[in-house]
Amino acid sequence: MNMKSIQLIATAALFAGSNFALADEEAEQMMKEALPVMYHTCASVIEEADGNDEYVLEVVGKMTALSLYNRQVNIEDHASSDEENAKLREAFLAALTEGCAEDKDALLGGVVDNAVKTTLGL
Repeated sequence: MNMKSIQLIATAALFAGSNFALADEEAEQMMKEALPVMYHTCASVIEEADGNDEYVLEVVGKMTALSLYNRQVNIEDHASSDEENAKLREAFLAALTEGCAEDKDALLGGVVDNAVKTTLGL
């Protein structure tokens, strides 16, 4: 598995959307978009992407957005400056990388959700 790809993706994915005060219709659309990719493991998303980092970013972004929404998290409550955002991205990256390194066959959605939980101290 290419951990560099996971690192590149994770850096941006935590902040794919920072405000999740979504209307029901928007939340439903977000779930419809995320559900088709929830089968991915850490390894399968890299394999299926076949070098296309944008695909991995899209998948991790959808999973991250769903995790933040399900946990009713607004990133702005956790980081209000660029420096705080950078620290959260680093922590998210470390947690995501560690989770995938521990088990490349782990469901990516679970690893992403654990990374969100760990990063935000939930």
